[in-house]
Amino acid sequence: MKLKLSLAAAMFAVASLSACGGGGNDTPTPSVYSPAALSKTDISVGTGAEAVAAKTVKVHYTGWLYNTNMANFKGTQFDSSAGKAPFTFTIGTNQVIPGFEQGVLGMRVGGKRTVVIPSSLGYGANGNSVVPPNSGLVFEMELVEVL
Repeated sequence: MKLKLSLAAAMFAVASLSACGGGGNDTPTPSVYSPAALSKTDISVGTGAEAVAAKTVKVHYTGWLYNTNMANFKGTQFDSSAGKAPFTFTIGTNQVIPGFEQGVLGMRVGGKRTVVIPSSLGYGANGNSVVPPNSGLVFEMELVEVL
């Protein structure tokens, strides 16, 4: 009888630990979202030079993790050029993620645009130090200059 009671208590303890995950890491896994396709929405259309392939551009931007539960899909902000010099890169030279480059194409100096980028055109399955793997991104950008 004593063996049955000890065995029953041991089984109960194992079942309890199994139900709560065994007491491992209790850090929640962040939710990851990604839109199906790239989208570009002009907030204001500029009147200056157009951003085209092989041109060097200067852009002010702010980037957020894409989140379907947030207004305008803007989750956690992960980067910004606010208060800094504009970010400079040459279109078509793979200096930035493909979605950022595609988002700038066709803009005119003075224009502002919101670009929603799927993971496949962002940091992909690897992510980076601040962007989790498979995360979509949202950027607000302003084209400052085309060189």
